[in-house]
Amino acid sequence: MGEAAKTVIFEIERRDKPEDKPYWEKFELPYRTNMNVISALMEIRRNPINAEGGKTTPVVWDMNCLEEVCGACSMVINGKARQSCTALVDQLEQPIRLQPMKTFPVVRDLIVDRSQMFDTLKKLKAWIPIDGTHDLGEGPRMPERKRQWAYELSKCMTCGVCLEACPNVNDKTDFIGAAPISQVRLMNAHPTGAMNKDERLTLLMGPGGIQECGMAQNCVESCPKGIPLTTSISAMNRDTTVQMFRNFFGSDNMVR
Repeated sequence: MGEAAKTVIFEIERRDKPEDKPYWEKFELPYRTNMNVISALMEIRRNPINAEGGKTTPVVWDMNCLEEVCGACSMVINGKARQSCTALVDQLEQPIRLQPMKTFPVVRDLIVDRSQMFDTLKKLKAWIPIDGTHDLGEGPRMPERKRQWAYELSKCMTCGVCLEACPNVNDKTDFIGAAPISQVRLMNAHPTGAMNKDERLTLLMGPGGIQECGMAQNCVESCPKGIPLTTSISAMNRDTTVQMFRNFFGSDNMVR
């Protein structure tokens, strides 16, 4: 879309309360160079007048960093889940349709509750178990090759886009999705985190775990950070298979 276009049209799916039925509202805004979806929403919030000229309530949405780092501003834009801070108006077909992600409970308008993702990370113990009560000095060294691919996994911002894109994450399954599985791989790769590797893998084999993945590969295609999610899923498939036999026959590391 060039400078000749004077306005930008947005169609936004809105909901006043979680239990309310959604409805659509149209807005027409003056076009500005380098305009993104967030700046458009800010303009609507500043002057909440719809395309029919009627006064309405400001549209609400989540945001924080505005640099595609925090993951808070995830929404469905023209049918595709992505970050609204990096969604440039010039690259979007009009009317630009904004919807909340459907994988998560809708709170209001474009805000969703992503608590289930964070609860899953708690369940899988996706952290490095250091108590912090005294100075432990420098951490254990990692081989450079492992550190490089682990860094790629650490870019996950729990935005929820991979869960929204996954056909296996729905109200008929308990599948946890690609992001938590990839985080298990990251924590297990850490020299200290590996102490809880067996426990994480066993949890990953539980209800809603890795066995629910259908390898549709939507997750890796939609991830805004380009994380190799399907590689992580394949690696965890292998590790959970080994862990299954270890659980059955007994681990070589078990105390005797």
